Amino acid sequence: MNPTLKRWLPVLVLPPILLLDGLLSDSGGNDQDVNALGVVITYLAVLPLLWRERLGFFALAPLLVGGVVALLWSYGPGTTVVAIPAWALFELARRNGRRETIIAAVALPPCVLASLLPFHMSGAEMISTLLRNLALCELALAVGYVMWHNRTALARDRAAHDADSERRLGEERLRIAREVHDVVAHAMVAINVQSGVAAHLLDQDTEQAREALLQIKRTSGEALNDLRATLGVLRDPDQAAPVGPTAGLEDLDTVAAQLRAAGVEVTIDVAGAELVPTPVGSASYRIVQEALTNVLRHAHARRATVMVRADPETLSLVITDDGVGGPYVPPDLSEEWGGEEPPPRRRPSTNGGGSGAGVRGMRERATALGGVLAAGPAEGGGWRVEAALPLAPARSAS
Repeated sequence: MNPTLKRWLPVLVLPPILLLDGLLSDSGGNDQDVNALGVVITYLAVLPLLWRERLGFFALAPLLVGGVVALLWSYGPGTTVVAIPAWALFELARRNGRRETIIAAVALPPCVLASLLPFHMSGAEMISTLLRNLALCELALAVGYVMWHNRTALARDRAAHDADSERRLGEERLRIAREVHDVVAHAMVAINVQSGVAAHLLDQDTEQAREALLQIKRTSGEALNDLRATLGVLRDPDQAAPVGPTAGLEDLDTVAAQLRAAGVEVTIDVAGAELVPTPVGSASYRIVQEALTNVLRHAHARRATVMVRADPETLSLVITDDGVGGPYVPPDLSEEWGGEEPPPRRRPSTNGGGSGAGVRGMRERATALGGVLAAGPAEGGGWRVEAALPLAPARSAS
Protein backbone atom coordinates (compact mmCIF):
# COMPACT_ATOMS: atom_id res chain seq x y z
CA MET A 1 0.00 0.00 0.00
CA ASN A 2 1.15 3.54 -0.75
CA PRO A 3 2.68 5.02 2.47
CA THR A 4 0.72 8.29 2.15
CA LEU A 5 -2.58 6.46 1.64
CA LYS A 6 -1.77 4.15 4.55
CA ARG A 7 -1.14 7.14 6.81
CA TRP A 8 -4.40 8.88 5.85
CA LEU A 9 -6.52 5.71 5.81
CA PRO A 10 -8.12 6.11 9.30
CA VAL A 11 -8.90 9.79 8.60
CA LEU A 12 -10.67 8.77 5.39
CA VAL A 13 -12.46 5.67 6.71
CA LEU A 14 -13.49 6.39 10.31
CA PRO A 15 -15.38 9.74 10.04
CA PRO A 16 -18.04 8.43 7.59
CA ILE A 17 -18.63 5.42 9.87
CA LEU A 18 -18.95 7.64 12.96
CA LEU A 19 -21.27 10.08 11.20
CA LEU A 20 -23.47 7.28 9.91
CA ASP A 21 -23.64 5.83 13.42
CA GLY A 22 -24.66 9.25 14.77
CA LEU A 23 -27.39 9.61 12.15
CA LEU A 24 -28.84 6.14 12.83
CA SER A 25 -28.50 6.17 16.61
CA ASP A 26 -31.00 7.70 18.94
CA SER A 27 -29.24 6.71 22.13
CA GLY A 28 -26.46 9.31 22.13
CA GLY A 29 -25.31 11.37 25.02
CA ASN A 30 -27.69 14.19 24.05
CA ASP A 31 -30.52 14.93 21.66
CA GLN A 32 -28.56 16.95 19.11
CA ASP A 33 -28.56 15.90 15.48
CA VAL A 34 -25.48 15.62 13.27
CA ASN A 35 -24.66 19.07 11.92
CA ALA A 36 -21.72 20.93 10.40
CA LEU A 37 -20.09 21.32 13.82
CA GLY A 38 -20.47 17.61 14.42
CA VAL A 39 -18.72 16.86 11.10
CA VAL A 40 -15.83 19.18 12.02
CA ILE A 41 -15.51 17.63 15.47
CA THR A 42 -15.52 14.15 13.93
CA TYR A 43 -12.60 14.90 11.67
CA LEU A 44 -10.74 16.74 14.44
CA ALA A 45 -11.21 13.75 16.76
CA VAL A 46 -9.71 11.39 14.17
CA LEU A 47 -6.95 13.77 13.03
CA PRO A 48 -4.41 12.77 15.77
CA LEU A 49 -4.22 9.35 14.13
CA LEU A 50 -2.14 10.98 11.40
CA TRP A 51 0.73 11.15 13.91
CA ARG A 52 0.20 7.67 15.35
CA GLU A 53 3.63 6.54 14.08
CA ARG A 54 5.47 9.43 15.74
CA LEU A 55 3.64 9.96 19.02
CA GLY A 56 3.92 7.54 21.90
CA PHE A 57 0.95 6.25 23.84
CA PHE A 58 1.07 8.91 26.55
CA ALA A 59 1.21 11.73 24.00
CA LEU A 60 -1.53 10.30 21.80
CA ALA A 61 -3.91 9.14 24.55
CA PRO A 62 -5.03 12.63 25.79
CA LEU A 63 -5.73 13.76 22.23
CA LEU A 64 -7.85 10.69 21.51
CA VAL A 65 -9.70 10.82 24.83
CA GLY A 66 -10.50 14.49 24.25
CA GLY A 67 -11.73 13.75 20.74
CA VAL A 68 -13.90 10.87 21.91
CA VAL A 69 -15.48 13.00 24.65
CA ALA A 70 -16.17 15.81 22.16
CA LEU A 71 -17.78 13.37 19.76
CA LEU A 72 -20.00 11.83 22.41
CA TRP A 73 -21.09 15.28 23.58
CA SER A 74 -21.72 16.42 20.02
CA TYR A 75 -24.02 13.74 18.63
CA GLY A 76 -23.23 10.52 20.52
CA PRO A 77 -21.94 7.82 18.10
CA GLY A 78 -21.63 5.57 21.14
CA THR A 79 -21.31 2.25 19.32
CA THR A 80 -18.46 3.02 16.91
CA VAL A 81 -16.50 5.77 18.66
CA VAL A 82 -14.26 3.13 20.24
CA ALA A 83 -12.85 2.50 16.73
CA ILE A 84 -10.67 5.62 17.07
CA PRO A 85 -8.57 4.48 20.06
CA ALA A 86 -8.73 0.86 18.86
CA TRP A 87 -7.09 1.80 15.55
CA ALA A 88 -4.36 3.74 17.35
CA LEU A 89 -3.72 0.91 19.83
CA PHE A 90 -3.56 -1.65 17.02
CA GLU A 91 -0.93 0.41 15.18
CA LEU A 92 1.05 1.03 18.38
CA ALA A 93 1.28 -2.68 19.25
CA ARG A 94 1.97 -3.72 15.65
CA ARG A 95 4.93 -1.32 15.37
CA ASN A 96 6.48 -1.23 18.83
CA GLY A 97 6.12 -4.68 20.32
CA ARG A 98 5.93 -6.03 23.84
CA ARG A 99 7.02 -3.10 26.00
CA GLU A 100 4.69 -0.52 24.47
CA THR A 101 1.84 -3.05 24.37
CA ILE A 102 2.14 -3.78 28.09
CA ILE A 103 2.29 -0.06 28.95
CA ALA A 104 -0.80 0.63 26.84
CA ALA A 105 -2.71 -2.34 28.29
CA VAL A 106 -2.03 -1.14 31.85
CA ALA A 107 -2.86 2.53 31.11
CA LEU A 108 -5.94 1.76 29.02
CA PRO A 109 -8.61 1.26 31.75
CA PRO A 110 -8.15 4.74 33.30
CA CYS A 111 -8.28 6.32 29.84
CA VAL A 112 -11.50 4.53 28.88
CA LEU A 113 -13.02 5.42 32.24
CA ALA A 114 -12.00 9.08 31.82
CA SER A 115 -13.83 9.22 28.48
CA LEU A 116 -17.06 8.02 30.14
CA LEU A 117 -17.05 10.05 33.36
CA PRO A 118 -18.42 13.30 31.83
CA PHE A 119 -21.65 11.49 30.95
CA HIS A 120 -24.42 10.75 33.40
CA MET A 121 -24.84 6.98 33.28
CA SER A 122 -26.29 4.52 35.70
CA GLY A 123 -23.91 2.20 37.42
CA ALA A 124 -24.89 -0.80 35.29
CA GLU A 125 -24.68 1.20 32.07
CA MET A 126 -21.28 2.63 33.06
CA ILE A 127 -19.86 -0.81 33.83
CA SER A 128 -21.33 -2.31 30.65
CA THR A 129 -19.97 0.45 28.43
CA LEU A 130 -16.60 0.42 30.20
CA LEU A 131 -16.18 -3.34 29.79
CA ARG A 132 -17.29 -3.30 26.15
CA ASN A 133 -14.97 -0.47 25.12
CA LEU A 134 -12.11 -1.84 27.18
CA ALA A 135 -12.50 -5.31 25.63
CA LEU A 136 -12.48 -3.90 22.10
CA CYS A 137 -9.38 -1.80 22.76
CA GLU A 138 -7.56 -4.68 24.43
CA LEU A 139 -8.48 -6.89 21.46
CA ALA A 140 -6.98 -4.33 19.10
CA LEU A 141 -3.80 -4.36 21.20
CA ALA A 142 -3.67 -8.16 21.14
CA VAL A 143 -4.11 -8.38 17.36
CA GLY A 144 -1.42 -5.74 16.81
CA TYR A 145 0.97 -7.52 19.16
CA VAL A 146 0.41 -10.87 17.43
CA MET A 147 1.24 -9.26 14.09
CA TRP A 148 4.39 -7.68 15.56
CA HIS A 149 5.43 -11.00 17.08
CA ASN A 150 4.90 -12.90 13.82
CA ARG A 151 6.79 -10.27 11.84
CA THR A 152 9.68 -10.32 14.34
CA ALA A 153 9.83 -14.11 14.34
CA LEU A 154 9.84 -14.15 10.54
CA ALA A 155 12.65 -11.59 10.44
CA ARG A 156 14.60 -13.59 13.00
CA ASP A 157 14.16 -16.81 11.01
CA ARG A 158 15.17 -15.00 7.83
CA ALA A 159 18.28 -13.59 9.53
CA ALA A 160 19.19 -17.04 10.84
CA HIS A 161 18.67 -18.53 7.37
CA ASP A 162 20.82 -15.80 5.79
CA ALA A 163 23.55 -16.36 8.39
CA ASP A 164 23.44 -20.11 7.77
CA SER A 165 23.60 -19.55 4.01
CA GLU A 166 26.55 -17.21 4.48
CA ARG A 167 28.30 -19.78 6.65
CA ARG A 168 27.70 -22.54 4.12
CA LEU A 169 28.92 -20.26 1.34
CA GLY A 170 32.08 -19.52 3.30
CA GLU A 171 32.67 -23.22 3.94
CA GLU A 172 32.15 -24.00 0.26
CA ARG A 173 34.49 -21.18 -0.72
CA LEU A 174 37.17 -22.59 1.58
CA ARG A 175 36.62 -26.09 0.23
CA ILE A 176 36.99 -24.93 -3.38
CA ALA A 177 40.05 -22.87 -2.47
CA ARG A 178 41.63 -25.95 -0.91
CA GLU A 179 40.80 -28.09 -3.94
CA VAL A 180 42.20 -25.56 -6.41
CA HIS A 181 45.28 -24.99 -4.25
CA ASP A 182 45.93 -28.72 -3.92
CA VAL A 183 45.50 -29.39 -7.63
CA VAL A 184 47.38 -26.37 -8.99
CA ALA A 185 50.11 -26.08 -6.38
CA HIS A 186 51.08 -29.74 -6.51
CA ALA A 187 51.06 -29.82 -10.29
CA MET A 188 53.01 -26.57 -10.70
CA VAL A 189 55.67 -27.61 -8.17
CA ALA A 190 56.08 -31.00 -9.84
CA ILE A 191 56.23 -29.42 -13.31
CA ASN A 192 58.74 -26.83 -12.12
CA VAL A 193 61.06 -29.47 -10.67
CA GLN A 194 60.70 -31.86 -13.60
CA SER A 195 61.26 -29.14 -16.18
CA GLY A 196 64.45 -28.22 -14.33
CA VAL A 197 65.54 -31.84 -14.47
CA ALA A 198 64.73 -32.02 -18.18
CA ALA A 199 66.66 -28.82 -18.94
CA HIS A 200 69.66 -30.08 -16.97
CA LEU A 201 69.73 -33.51 -18.66
CA LEU A 202 68.76 -32.46 -22.16
CA ASP A 203 72.33 -32.55 -23.49
CA GLN A 204 73.57 -35.32 -21.18
CA ASP A 205 70.88 -38.01 -20.95
CA THR A 206 68.19 -37.51 -23.55
CA GLU A 207 66.24 -40.57 -22.45
CA GLN A 208 65.91 -39.38 -18.86
CA ALA A 209 65.12 -35.85 -20.10
CA ARG A 210 62.42 -37.33 -22.32
CA GLU A 211 60.96 -39.21 -19.32
CA ALA A 212 60.87 -35.95 -17.31
CA LEU A 213 59.01 -34.23 -20.14
CA LEU A 214 56.52 -37.11 -20.37
CA GLN A 215 55.99 -36.84 -16.61
CA ILE A 216 55.31 -33.12 -17.06
CA LYS A 217 52.72 -33.98 -19.71
CA ARG A 218 51.01 -36.51 -17.44
CA THR A 219 51.04 -34.21 -14.41
CA SER A 220 49.68 -31.22 -16.33
CA GLY A 221 46.97 -33.38 -17.96
CA GLU A 222 45.79 -34.73 -14.61
CA ALA A 223 45.81 -31.21 -13.12
CA LEU A 224 43.80 -29.83 -16.02
CA ASN A 225 41.19 -32.59 -15.69
CA ASP A 226 40.83 -32.01 -11.94
CA LEU A 227 40.69 -28.25 -12.39
CA ARG A 228 38.14 -28.52 -15.20
CA ALA A 229 35.87 -30.66 -13.02
CA THR A 230 36.12 -28.22 -10.09
CA LEU A 231 35.54 -25.11 -12.18
CA GLY A 232 32.72 -26.78 -14.08
CA VAL A 233 30.68 -27.02 -10.88
CA LEU A 234 31.32 -23.32 -10.21
CA ARG A 235 30.41 -22.27 -13.74
CA ASP A 236 27.07 -24.11 -13.76
CA PRO A 237 25.18 -24.03 -10.42
CA ASP A 238 22.88 -26.82 -11.64
CA GLN A 239 25.76 -29.13 -12.47
CA ALA A 240 26.28 -31.85 -9.93
CA ALA A 241 29.66 -32.47 -8.40
CA PRO A 242 31.79 -35.06 -10.22
CA VAL A 243 30.65 -38.57 -9.38
CA GLY A 244 33.77 -40.38 -10.53
CA PRO A 245 36.02 -42.14 -8.04
CA THR A 246 37.86 -39.71 -5.79
CA ALA A 247 41.55 -40.05 -5.07
CA GLY A 248 42.28 -42.03 -1.91
CA LEU A 249 45.02 -43.87 -0.08
CA GLU A 250 45.40 -46.31 -2.97
CA ASP A 251 46.55 -43.39 -5.15
CA LEU A 252 49.47 -42.34 -2.95
CA ASP A 253 51.91 -44.21 -5.18
CA THR A 254 51.02 -41.81 -8.01
CA VAL A 255 52.03 -38.84 -5.90
CA ALA A 256 55.18 -40.64 -4.80
CA ALA A 257 56.09 -41.37 -8.42
CA GLN A 258 56.06 -37.67 -9.24
CA LEU A 259 58.50 -36.96 -6.43
CA ARG A 260 60.71 -39.88 -7.44
CA ALA A 261 60.80 -38.48 -10.97
CA ALA A 262 62.08 -35.24 -9.43
CA GLY A 263 64.86 -37.08 -7.60
CA VAL A 264 63.31 -37.51 -4.14
CA GLU A 265 63.29 -41.01 -2.67
CA VAL A 266 59.80 -41.62 -1.28
CA THR A 267 58.66 -44.52 0.90
CA ILE A 268 54.94 -45.24 1.26
CA ASP A 269 53.86 -47.50 4.13
CA VAL A 270 50.09 -48.05 4.43
CA ALA A 271 48.33 -50.46 6.79
CA GLY A 272 44.60 -50.82 7.39
CA ALA A 273 43.44 -48.93 4.29
CA GLU A 274 40.38 -51.18 4.03
CA LEU A 275 39.07 -49.69 7.30
CA VAL A 276 39.09 -46.13 5.95
CA PRO A 277 35.79 -44.70 4.58
CA THR A 278 35.91 -42.69 1.37
CA PRO A 279 35.66 -39.14 2.88
CA VAL A 280 38.58 -39.79 5.24
CA GLY A 281 40.59 -41.51 2.52
CA SER A 282 40.11 -38.57 0.15
CA ALA A 283 41.08 -36.02 2.80
CA SER A 284 44.09 -38.13 3.77
CA TYR A 285 45.22 -38.25 0.15
CA ARG A 286 45.05 -34.45 -0.10
CA ILE A 287 46.94 -34.02 3.17
CA VAL A 288 49.72 -36.33 2.02
CA GLN A 289 49.76 -34.69 -1.43
CA GLU A 290 50.16 -31.23 0.11
CA ALA A 291 52.82 -32.44 2.55
CA LEU A 292 54.86 -34.00 -0.28
CA THR A 293 54.34 -30.92 -2.44
CA ASN A 294 55.90 -28.88 0.36
CA VAL A 295 58.82 -31.31 0.37
CA LEU A 296 59.49 -30.42 -3.27
CA ARG A 297 58.78 -26.74 -2.82
CA HIS A 298 60.63 -25.93 0.39
CA ALA A 299 62.65 -28.80 1.79
CA HIS A 300 65.53 -29.54 -0.59
CA ALA A 301 65.10 -33.09 0.73
CA ARG A 302 66.52 -36.33 -0.59
CA ARG A 303 64.18 -38.69 1.22
CA ALA A 304 60.56 -38.58 2.39
CA THR A 305 58.49 -41.15 4.25
CA VAL A 306 54.72 -41.52 4.44
CA MET A 307 53.31 -43.80 7.14
CA VAL A 308 49.57 -44.50 7.31
CA ARG A 309 48.03 -46.59 10.08
CA ALA A 310 44.31 -47.26 10.52
CA ASP A 311 42.44 -49.07 13.27
CA PRO A 312 38.66 -49.22 13.77
CA GLU A 313 38.65 -45.83 15.51
CA THR A 314 41.47 -43.69 14.15
CA LEU A 315 43.54 -43.03 11.04
CA SER A 316 47.06 -41.77 11.73
CA LEU A 317 49.23 -40.02 9.16
CA VAL A 318 52.93 -39.24 9.59
CA ILE A 319 54.89 -37.58 6.76
CA THR A 320 58.57 -36.87 7.37
CA ASP A 321 61.54 -35.78 5.27
CA ASP A 322 65.24 -35.06 5.76
CA GLY A 323 65.19 -31.56 4.29
CA VAL A 324 65.24 -28.08 5.82
CA GLY A 325 63.47 -28.07 9.16
CA GLY A 326 64.29 -25.83 12.08
CA PRO A 327 64.58 -26.02 15.88
CA TYR A 328 62.67 -29.06 17.13
CA VAL A 329 59.44 -28.48 19.03
CA PRO A 330 57.41 -31.49 20.25
CA PRO A 331 54.17 -31.73 18.24
CA ASP A 332 51.02 -30.54 19.99
CA LEU A 333 48.59 -33.19 18.76
CA SER A 334 45.69 -33.28 21.19
CA GLU A 335 43.83 -36.50 21.72
CA GLU A 336 40.62 -34.54 22.14
CA TRP A 337 38.91 -34.26 18.77
CA GLY A 338 38.42 -30.65 17.83
CA GLY A 339 40.76 -29.43 20.59
CA GLU A 340 42.52 -26.09 20.29
CA GLU A 341 45.67 -26.21 18.19
CA PRO A 342 48.51 -23.73 17.73
CA PRO A 343 48.57 -21.58 14.59
CA PRO A 344 50.19 -23.21 11.51
CA ARG A 345 53.96 -22.87 11.52
CA ARG A 346 55.72 -21.87 8.32
CA ARG A 347 58.48 -24.07 7.20
CA PRO A 348 61.95 -22.61 6.52
CA SER A 349 62.38 -22.71 2.77
CA THR A 350 65.20 -22.97 0.27
CA ASN A 351 63.30 -20.83 -2.24
CA GLY A 352 62.08 -17.82 -0.29
CA GLY A 353 59.32 -19.40 1.80
CA GLY A 354 55.61 -19.74 1.31
CA SER A 355 52.42 -18.17 2.58
CA GLY A 356 51.52 -20.90 5.05
CA ALA A 357 48.37 -21.71 3.05
CA GLY A 358 49.45 -25.32 2.57
CA VAL A 359 49.67 -26.15 6.27
CA ARG A 360 46.51 -24.17 6.94
CA GLY A 361 44.67 -26.12 4.23
CA MET A 362 45.85 -29.45 5.66
CA ARG A 363 44.69 -28.44 9.11
CA GLU A 364 41.30 -27.31 7.78
CA ARG A 365 40.82 -30.69 6.10
CA ALA A 366 41.61 -32.50 9.33
CA THR A 367 39.39 -30.23 11.41
CA ALA A 368 36.48 -30.65 8.98
CA LEU A 369 36.49 -34.38 9.82
CA GLY A 370 36.83 -33.80 13.56
CA GLY A 371 40.54 -34.55 13.56
CA VAL A 372 43.74 -32.69 14.40
CA LEU A 373 46.98 -31.95 12.58
CA ALA A 374 50.38 -30.68 13.67
CA ALA A 375 53.33 -29.64 11.50
CA GLY A 376 56.81 -28.62 12.54
CA PRO A 377 60.51 -29.49 12.67
CA ALA A 378 61.22 -33.16 13.26
CA GLU A 379 63.48 -34.40 16.03
CA GLY A 380 66.89 -34.99 14.48
CA GLY A 381 66.26 -32.64 11.55
CA GLY A 382 63.85 -32.30 8.68
CA TRP A 383 60.12 -31.72 8.87
CA ARG A 384 57.22 -33.75 10.23
CA VAL A 385 53.48 -33.57 9.53
CA GLU A 386 51.28 -35.64 11.81
CA ALA A 387 47.50 -36.01 11.68
CA ALA A 388 44.89 -38.08 13.51
CA LEU A 389 41.43 -38.46 11.96
CA PRO A 390 38.48 -40.25 13.62
CA LEU A 391 36.93 -43.01 11.53
CA ALA A 392 33.72 -43.85 13.39
CA PRO A 393 31.80 -40.57 12.61
CA ALA A 394 32.82 -40.64 8.95
CA ARG A 395 31.91 -44.31 8.64
CA SER A 396 28.40 -43.73 10.06
CA ALA A 397 27.92 -40.67 7.80
CA SER A 398 28.90 -42.59 4.69
